[in-house]
Amino acid sequence: MNDWPEAWSDDNRGPRYGQGSASAQPESARVMRQVRRGQAAPPGQGAHGGGVPQQPSYVDGRGHGGYDNGYNTGQVYGSPGGGGYGGPGGPGGDGRYAQSPAPNWRRRIRATALTVAVVLVVTTVGTYFWADSKLNREVDLSIVLDRPEAGEGTNYLIVGSDSRAGLTDEQRKNLRTGSAEGKRTDSMMILHTGSNGPTLVSLPRDSNVEIPTFKGSESGKTYQGTGRQVKLNAAYAEDGPELLVRTVEFNTGLRIDHYVEIGFAGFANIVDAVGGVEMDIPQDIKDTKSGADLKKGRQTLNGEEALAFVRTRYALPGSDLDRTKNQQKFLSALANQVATPGTVLNPFKLYPTMGAGLDSLIVDEDMGLFGLADMFWSMKGVSGGDGTSLNMPLAGSSGGNLLWDEAKVKQLVDELKNDEKVTVKGD
Repeated sequence: MNDWPEAWSDDNRGPRYGQGSASAQPESARVMRQVRRGQAAPPGQGAHGGGVPQQPSYVDGRGHGGYDNGYNTGQVYGSPGGGGYGGPGGPGGDGRYAQSPAPNWRRRIRATALTVAVVLVVTTVGTYFWADSKLNREVDLSIVLDRPEAGEGTNYLIVGSDSRAGLTDEQRKNLRTGSAEGKRTDSMMILHTGSNGPTLVSLPRDSNVEIPTFKGSESGKTYQGTGRQVKLNAAYAEDGPELLVRTVEFNTGLRIDHYVEIGFAGFANIVDAVGGVEMDIPQDIKDTKSGADLKKGRQTLNGEEALAFVRTRYALPGSDLDRTKNQQKFLSALANQVATPGTVLNPFKLYPTMGAGLDSLIVDEDMGLFGLADMFWSMKGVSGGDGTSLNMPLAGSSGGNLLWDEAKVKQLVDELKNDEKVTVKGD
């Protein structure tokens, strides 16, 4: 018989029996828990009616519930009123769900921007050293004698040679270059850059000039001038770029700051690398010597066609003078083509174009990439804006050599030296 008052819990008893009691007396009989069921669900809201059936609750006979703690009412760990995470008594303590911290977008944006900046810097620096290493700095202007004083702006001597270096027999045949050994100048231009727009002056290769005293580029020996009168392209054939620079400076009085040369193969490769150059051909051209076979009108020239176009002279009414004008137009169009966003922003076009150009160029020892870029952008502006292009002013011919107009040449050189707007008109 149980001596304890009804509904007392075990915790209210005196000396402990059972439930972990160390007493030797047996524990008294316990009251069985009773199952209390709620009312039956209305028709249509049973287990298959979309409702949730009422679950039984358990009472231990003393008025204390067990095994429920809100579970059957839908209050589970982490829910309001529950005892889990975020509920009363849990880490949240205010009855709300615990939320993970919001992402720090500012930090993410800064990290992304920093990563992009680092990649751009590394790529730019890597490209610079890659491109700089490909320049062929083979021309030593320090051996050029008696040089004129430097003026304002920068003067580039741009030379197109008929070098066949690097061409296969099939390419020589397709490009109609012939098989002559060595190399000669096929075109010569002075590009002046300064504050009054770029000026491009073509020097006809048949120009009559005097070979002055010069120092041999190979032997180092000094050769005294004898007053010899020759065609301008003979200077290059005699002792290469250094003598050509010395001859141009002696006969014009204009100091040449940088030398740039490109051969047949390099020229064709650059044109092909940019996907061709669009040109407006002024007339039908058919020249068996250069291989040109072009129709009048606007069209895109590939490397082979472009080389034939700039070399054509016998099919033109003005022969060499008209050819130099075509060369000026084409070089400006080529620079414009390379400077398009489709080339500059496309690494699959930019790097092949740079590679083709830099591999083919021969420059002076002091030429850097920034100087080359200045030359390139100035060439682009020759046909537009403040740019000017002309042939060297002529005063006739003698024995097949073209004579320069000395008065006009002096005025032209003075304007270039002082970086003034060129007012002289050429042929």
